[in-house]
Amino acid sequence: MKIIKATGKQLEKVYNRSCGRNKRVEEKVRRIMDDVRLFGDEALIKYTRKFDQVKLSLRQLKVSENEISGAYQNISPNFVASLKVVIENVNRFYRKQLRRSWRIKGPEGIVLGENYTPLEKVGVYIPAGTAPLVSTVYMTVLPAKLAGVKKIVLISPPDKNGNINPHILVMADLLKVDEFYRVGGAQGVAALAYGTKTIPRVDKIVGPGNIYVSEAKRQAFGMVDIDMIAGPTELVIIANRFSDPKYVIADLRAQAEHVKGLAILITNSKSLAKEVKSQLDGNNGYIILAKNLKQACEISNRIAPEHLEILVQNPGRLVRSVKNAGAVFLGPYSPAAVGDYVAGPSHVLPTAGTARFFSGLSVCDFIKSTHIISYSKKALEKMREPLEKIAGIEGLQKHVDSVKARFEGEK
Repeated sequence: MKIIKATGKQLEKVYNRSCGRNKRVEEKVRRIMDDVRLFGDEALIKYTRKFDQVKLSLRQLKVSENEISGAYQNISPNFVASLKVVIENVNRFYRKQLRRSWRIKGPEGIVLGENYTPLEKVGVYIPAGTAPLVSTVYMTVLPAKLAGVKKIVLISPPDKNGNINPHILVMADLLKVDEFYRVGGAQGVAALAYGTKTIPRVDKIVGPGNIYVSEAKRQAFGMVDIDMIAGPTELVIIANRFSDPKYVIADLRAQAEHVKGLAILITNSKSLAKEVKSQLDGNNGYIILAKNLKQACEISNRIAPEHLEILVQNPGRLVRSVKNAGAVFLGPYSPAAVGDYVAGPSHVLPTAGTARFFSGLSVCDFIKSTHIISYSKKALEKMREPLEKIAGIEGLQKHVDSVKARFEGEK
C-alpha cells in the first residue's frame, strides 16, 4: 500500500474515480442487447454458448423444480438453519422502512396525499463468475418481498457444466422466488429489460455484476428502472493511534480479496501508517496521512466510499460528521464483513463516489408513489387567479380555459 499525503494528485485521482465508460464495452453490449431484443431466446442460447461455454436448449433456460429440489442434497445440513437467523436480521431492518399511503385535508375541501404501491415485477442479477454470491440473493430479494413486489425473477450465469450453485438455488427457494433462469451477462440484463418468449420483462433490475452487466444496466435504464451503476467494491478505514492494528490490517486484507477492490486507510498516526504499510506492502490501496480526525472525516466524505469503518475510541461522535458513505461500521467489532453477510442492511451499496447522491438498496427502491389531488369547486375557484397568472406567463391559454370551463354559465 502507498502512503500518500492528504493533498496532491494521487488523492485527487481517488476523489475523481468513477465506474468508468469504455467505448469498446459500450458497443459490444449495445450489439448484444440489440440481438436479444430482436431474436430473444435464440440470442440467449448463442451468447451462453459463447461466453459461458455452455450449450443449452430453450427448455433448459428456466431452472426446473427438480433441479431446485435436488440442490438440497448438495449443501451442508446446517446451511438452512444458519440462514434463518440472517433472514430475520434482514427482515427486521427493512420492516422499519415500510411506508403507508397518506392523506392531508386542507381548507375549502382540498385533499392531498400519496399512494404507495409496489412494483409488479423485479429482476435480480446474481453474479457467479469469480464466486457464487449467495448473500446477494437475500440482500436483494428480501427488501423486494417486504415491499410487496408481486413477481421476482432471478437470473444467474451457469457454471461450465451448465449448473447453478446449489446454495443459490436453495436460498432462492427458501425466499419463494417466482422464477429462476440460467443466463447471465449483458444478454441476461437485456432479457429482463426487453422480455423474451421464455423470460418475462420486468419493471426494475437490481443486483451487482461485472463491467458488462453494469453497462447493460446503464443502457437498459429508461426502458426499465435499475438500482444503480456499481463499480468495484470499496473500503475506507478511519483509525488513529488508539486503534488496534490487527483489526485494521485484517479488514484491509479482506478487502483485497475482491478483484480491483479499493482499500484505503486514513489515519493521523504515522506509526500506524508504517505498521500497516509493512504488513501490506504487496497490496493495492492507499494510506492517507491526515492532520487530525476532523480532516480524516473530510477526506472520507470527498471519497464517498461504499464501506466506511470508524475504528477510533468514540466512533459515535465522529459519525456525526459523516455525510457520504454507503454504509458506516462503528467500532472494533463491526467489520465490513458483518454488513456483507449478517447485519441486516443490504450489501448492494453505491460505489465510485456515488454515495454522494445514491443510497444502499432499500424497500423504497421497490415502491413507487402516486400523488393524489382532490379539489372542491370552492377550492378551485379560490386558486383561479394564481393559476391563470402562471399559466398565462407560460403561454398555455388552454390550461386556463380548462379551469374557466368549470365556471361558465354562472352569474
